[in-house]
Amino acid sequence: MRMSFGLTFRAAKGHWMVNISRQWSRGSIRLFVPPSPPLDPEKVKELQRFITLSKRLLVMTGAGISTESGIPDYRSEKVGLYARTDQKPIQHGDFLRSAPIRQRYWARNFVGWPRFSSLQPNPAHWALSNWERLGKLYWLVTQNVDALHTKAGSQRLTELHGCMHRVLCLDCGEQIPRAVLQERFEALNRTWSAEAHGLAPDGDVFLTEGQVQSFQVPSCAQCGGPLKPDVVFFGDTVNPDKVDFVHRRVKEADSLLVVGSSLQVYSGYRFILTAREKQLPIAILNIGPTRSDDLACLKLDSPCGELLPLIDPR
Repeated sequence: MRMSFGLTFRAAKGHWMVNISRQWSRGSIRLFVPPSPPLDPEKVKELQRFITLSKRLLVMTGAGISTESGIPDYRSEKVGLYARTDQKPIQHGDFLRSAPIRQRYWARNFVGWPRFSSLQPNPAHWALSNWERLGKLYWLVTQNVDALHTKAGSQRLTELHGCMHRVLCLDCGEQIPRAVLQERFEALNRTWSAEAHGLAPDGDVFLTEGQVQSFQVPSCAQCGGPLKPDVVFFGDTVNPDKVDFVHRRVKEADSLLVVGSSLQVYSGYRFILTAREKQLPIAILNIGPTRSDDLACLKLDSPCGELLPLIDPR
C-alpha cells in the first residue's frame, strides 16, 4: 500500500523549493493518531492522583507523543508505518556496509527534512516541559529523535536514541548540525528533483529507485568518511554509558509514567523492568496495548496531547 501526500522537492532558479498539497498541510496533524475511546473522567482523576502523589517523577516518551505533531510511528493500529505500508526501517548494519543504501537513505532524508525539521511540539510536549519548570518532573527520557522536547524547552532530558538534528562522521566522529548538511546536499544536487510517495517516522520519505540513483551524497568535510545521523538505527545498541545514566535516574525516582510508547523495543522496556525491581508505581498513557500493561497500576488509552494538559502538576 502506497500513500501519496503531494510532497515534491525540486530545484528552481538556483534554489530549492518544497511543495506540499493543501490537503496534506491541513490534515496532517491527526493523520497518524490511532483511534481511541473518549476520555474517561474517572481515569483522568486516577492519573491526577498518580501525578499528585509523585515527588520524583520520571517520564519516558515514545513515538505516540509526536503523532499529534504530524510524525507517524511504526506500530499504531491502522495508521503506523507497518500497518499502512510494507516498508521497513533501515538497519544499522546495512547502512554501514552499503554505499547504495546510504545513498538511498540520504536522498529520502533530504526530501523529508524541510517538513520534519519544521514540525513543532504539541500540547503534550509543552505540558511535560511545564511539569519540569514547576518541579514535578524529575527526569525525562525520550525514545524519539525529533527534538520536539527540546523545542518545547525540556532540559532534564535524555535522548535515548539520539537526535536527527545532528550528523556525525563514522570515521573521525566529527559532528555537524543537520541543517548544515542540507546545504551541502543542495549544492551537490542542483538539478535533482523528486516526488515523495509517503512519510516515514524518522524524517525521511518514500522515493523510487530511479529517483535515488542520481542523488549525490557528500562525505565528511574533515576526513572524507561516510556520514550518519546521530541516532540509533534498528540493529544498533544504545551507548552503555547512556543506559547506565538512565538506570540511575530510574533508581532515584519514586514513580514512572510512560507516554506514547508500546515498549516493544528493549532499549526502553529495560527501564520498566528496573522500575519494577525498585517497586515503583508505573502508569502508562498509550493508545493500544503495551509490553508492560501487566506491570502498570494505571493504563490509559487516550491521545497524549488531549490528556496531559488536563493534569495539574502542583
